[in-house]
Amino acid sequence: MSGPTVVFDKVSLELGGVRVLDDVSFQVDAGAMHCLVGPNGSGKTSLVRSLLGQMPHSGQIWLTGEAVRPVGYVPQSLEFDRNVPMTVDDVMALVGQRRPAFFGGSRRQRSASAAALKRTGVPDIGRRPFGALSGGERQRVLLAQALTPIPQLLILDEPTAGIDEAGVRLVEEVVSDLNARGATIIWINHDLDQVARLAHSVTVIQRRVMFHGPATDAVEWASFRGKRAA
Repeated sequence: MSGPTVVFDKVSLELGGVRVLDDVSFQVDAGAMHCLVGPNGSGKTSLVRSLLGQMPHSGQIWLTGEAVRPVGYVPQSLEFDRNVPMTVDDVMALVGQRRPAFFGGSRRQRSASAAALKRTGVPDIGRRPFGALSGGERQRVLLAQALTPIPQLLILDEPTAGIDEAGVRLVEEVVSDLNARGATIIWINHDLDQVARLAHSVTVIQRRVMFHGPATDAVEWASFRGKRAA
């Protein structure tokens, strides 16, 4: 597997007349474990949603390298109607195949989904209603969905929020394993300890790029800024 290089070139974005991103430019190297860091409302989620083609923006975003397919995405939270009668298997069937999900997954898709759910620590959850899951269980299912099929680029928006310590370690292990196989990872993260453990490089965003460089330098920079603020 060879993940892509991701380039953001003078990306700007406004929402309701408010400038959310202002001339954001940086590069995520191919195969990097790259974290986006910044306070709430700093534009991190808007930036990755722009990368996914979900937000109108100015400037350019492009991928270099081999054709990138597929791209995995784990949102911070998922807005849905809990009364919709969908099982976890139904949710997993929404990706990785072209036929409508109400026909159920193909044999190949069901096998891949079962393997992904097992990998994320919820192997026997397929027939449970998705709306009845705990927040941590939903995050594991969303991660499993993002891994089906195995992506060359994985985008994570705080995937460990609201899950227990064992779940955090499992997510770290799964993502690190995918990265070791060559995938590029872009991870929105508020946990500087986790960033220091896992990331190769970091971009700190607060509407603009405040820092971009190696993870070790980013943690030192953040600590210095915190002391100044105090």
